[in-house]
Amino acid sequence: VRSILIGWRAALYARALRLAMRGNWNFYRTIAVTRYAGRSFHRASSSSATAASSKGGRKYTLAQFPYPSGKLHMGHVRVYTISDALARMQRMQGYEVLHPMGFDSFGLPAENAARAHGVSPAAWTQQNISDMRAQLEGLNFSFDWDRSVSTCEPEYYKWTQSLFLDLHDAGLAYQADGEVNWDPVDETVLANEQVDSNGRSWRSGALVEKRMLKQWYFRITAFADELVDALDGLEGWPERVRTMQREWIGRSRGASVQFCIDETAWCVETFTTRPDTLYGVTFVALAPEHPLVDRIAAREGEHVQHAVSHLRAAGDEGTPVILGGARATVPLTDARVPIVVAPHVRFGYGTGAVMGVPAHDDRDAVVAKALQLPSISVVTDTGILQNSGLFSGMKAGEWETMQAVGRALSDAGCGRLTSTLRLRDWLVSRQRFWGAPIPMVHCDSCGTVPVPREELPIRLPDHPKVDAHRGVLPLAADPEWRACSCPSCGGPAQRETDTMDT
Repeated sequence: VRSILIGWRAALYARALRLAMRGNWNFYRTIAVTRYAGRSFHRASSSSATAASSKGGRKYTLAQFPYPSGKLHMGHVRVYTISDALARMQRMQGYEVLHPMGFDSFGLPAENAARAHGVSPAAWTQQNISDMRAQLEGLNFSFDWDRSVSTCEPEYYKWTQSLFLDLHDAGLAYQADGEVNWDPVDETVLANEQVDSNGRSWRSGALVEKRMLKQWYFRITAFADELVDALDGLEGWPERVRTMQREWIGRSRGASVQFCIDETAWCVETFTTRPDTLYGVTFVALAPEHPLVDRIAAREGEHVQHAVSHLRAAGDEGTPVILGGARATVPLTDARVPIVVAPHVRFGYGTGAVMGVPAHDDRDAVVAKALQLPSISVVTDTGILQNSGLFSGMKAGEWETMQAVGRALSDAGCGRLTSTLRLRDWLVSRQRFWGAPIPMVHCDSCGTVPVPREELPIRLPDHPKVDAHRGVLPLAADPEWRACSCPSCGGPAQRETDTMDT
């Protein structure tokens, strides 16, 4: 039946086109016949998804769902033509094909568009879904609309919330304080992947700010080693793609080194890929947001606190600051070196602290020059360690040398060989309304407690709070929605007001 319909439709298309070209039919009649033929073919072709059996087996063809933040454009037509051609070919080959369509209808694009047009995100999204579906049907794509989904429907995001609880139960979803990327235009945090190389938001184009906030994360770093190790087994993948993946994960071998601060129980943990240059350390640099900065500055006096505040206000353009007379002890050498606050050190990367070796690192050299700190060369022009105690004469940069230094650090109880990642855990919480609510509750007695699964979905309020200038407000602005009972003790509690980015 499908083969007959395919041939009949092709003949009808050709006939309508010839008549239109001769001027015997007008354009609108051609369109009407085309749509009629397309609907007839679609009913026959999409019914294969529900067939009881198929001689050729089954195929699942899925294209990325569109954001319903406006109308379709030619990019959509291109992508869905590809999936449609594949699905039609598979049906002609005798396969039972599932080719569904849906709408990725939560998130910033839809909420921002709704705000710009002065309507609620739900109303704007549903109208766009209706318009986009009509456009897609007009293109005669063979989607199985009986299996259409929209991610903003409670029946769908119930399972988004259920997956979040699965990850939380497995220790892979957690809340933590951290330095985040803040978009001042969209008024929400962004994942690192949503900030471009110029430090601007991928969506609004605003210059991203750094803030310290408590956020929800997915622990994707737990799978970093597995991801890197599996890249070599990806047969047929272009080498450039595999290289990009390695660089994105950014696994580096090196050593964790602890520097103890004089007359305190405080220690600064650093990571270095060159533990063999330890004897060249002339300072320890902390990120401006490092928690030890304020503690040390308070001990050193108001002038140091003022200098730190000035540095933080200046951001990346700030001048490094020495934290008064505080000194850190270099492991294995027992040298006492100053502690510096430097803008190039990021609290969100590594440990937020680095050991400064100005003779062999350009950024460290800039800091040392600005603060008039010494520079000690520990590597000769021929790549041999010098001025390095027992390690002098060994080859610099060799893994065997790194291991020797790592063992010495471990024996002294002040370091160990380890690896670090450029990859960071995925920040998934957003301070916006239009997203799946995170199914957690905050109780003064019990702490943060997951919502029982039988209470899912946690629905968005039907009537969100609205501001005349900002549009729909985040869930944090709705005290009635926030108030709930603790699932553990039954006492008063507050719902999590962040929503999920995906």
